[in-house]
Amino acid sequence: MRRRREARSLESGIPVNGPQVVSVVLSSYRCPLVLRCIAVVDPFDYEQKYGEDKPYEEMGESGRMWKTYLSESAKVDADKVMSWTDALDVLLVFAGLFSAVVSTFVAQTFQTLQIDNGEVTAYLVFELVHLQRAAMDGLTSDAVPHSHLTPNMTFHATSTATWVNGLWFTSLALSLTTALIAVLTKQWIHEYRTSIQLGTYRERGRIRQFRFTNMSEWHVPVIIGLLPILMHVALGVFFAGLILLLLSL
Repeated sequence: MRRRREARSLESGIPVNGPQVVSVVLSSYRCPLVLRCIAVVDPFDYEQKYGEDKPYEEMGESGRMWKTYLSESAKVDADKVMSWTDALDVLLVFAGLFSAVVSTFVAQTFQTLQIDNGEVTAYLVFELVHLQRAAMDGLTSDAVPHSHLTPNMTFHATSTATWVNGLWFTSLALSLTTALIAVLTKQWIHEYRTSIQLGTYRERGRIRQFRFTNMSEWHVPVIIGLLPILMHVALGVFFAGLILLLLSL
């Protein structure tokens, strides 16, 4: 009789309450077949997932409301933190590679902002050779033109060199700033995502809300959204300096 009632309940579509096991006996093909069906608990039905609170204790230390809040916020935080972490990881890799490339270019062009001692030495040696030739020919030193490059001369960099170095230093500074902010943001996210194991459900819920409120007040989502824009600006400034350098050749 019990199996017949359970089979009728399954055929009529009436759900079975709780994780009960229903056995249905089918006699098709003259062979009994037993189907064991386990009723699935709806994960969004928190009235079924969590027990009912006692009267006047709905907002208590272990109220169902706090359990529901922690369960839903954990899902939201997991998706949000995962997307933030993936975006910051890609940004950090790109910022590191880009900074290394810009540093290589800056190390070469920075020399154009100061006097080239090798060029000064070459001019002075060339002048010394002319003086020796003039002395062998019986000429005075006044007949040899003086070099315009001396170690004590006042050096003025060209406007192109100044602009190129200025643009590339700006690009490097923006790239390093982006990497620094990304690292700090990852630390904030790590502290935000740290699980709360101590305390009652109400205390955990309040701590989580406190963290979420501070993240919003510090505009962490906005900062994460602006970091790629800052990186794009650094890339554009670098290309501007590169084009200016190529046009001056």
